[in-house]
Amino acid sequence: MAKKIFKYRGMTIEELQGLTLNELADIFPSDVRRRIKRGFNDEEKHVMDLLDAGKDNVKTHARTLLILPSMVGKTIGVHRGNSFDNVLIIEEMIGHRLGEFSLSRKRMTHGNAGVGATRSSSTPSK
Repeated sequence: MAKKIFKYRGMTIEELQGLTLNELADIFPSDVRRRIKRGFNDEEKHVMDLLDAGKDNVKTHARTLLILPSMVGKTIGVHRGNSFDNVLIIEEMIGHRLGEFSLSRKRMTHGNAGVGATRSSSTPSK
């Protein structure tokens, strides 16, 4: 059985990597298109320059950085408040933000109610 080929809006990853940033903006949804047209901030530009230079395992605090086709296959350390989570970029992440894949809050689990915490825990007195 052949492996399914990834396509984003009918284009393969090789075709997406061959497009310029403005051509990519035309096929992305409106929020991503708007972000590209308004431009990236200095920290995001710095991370993109490091990735374009071929550097792997770049650490960044830029959780709002868009994942572009040129980033596929790279590992990026995304800051989560107290440490960096290594995120391996795959094809399905294109168009999302880095922060979506590095949760900054811990999972909350509540324990059982203690004795006297509820009405059912008290014994009826006669």
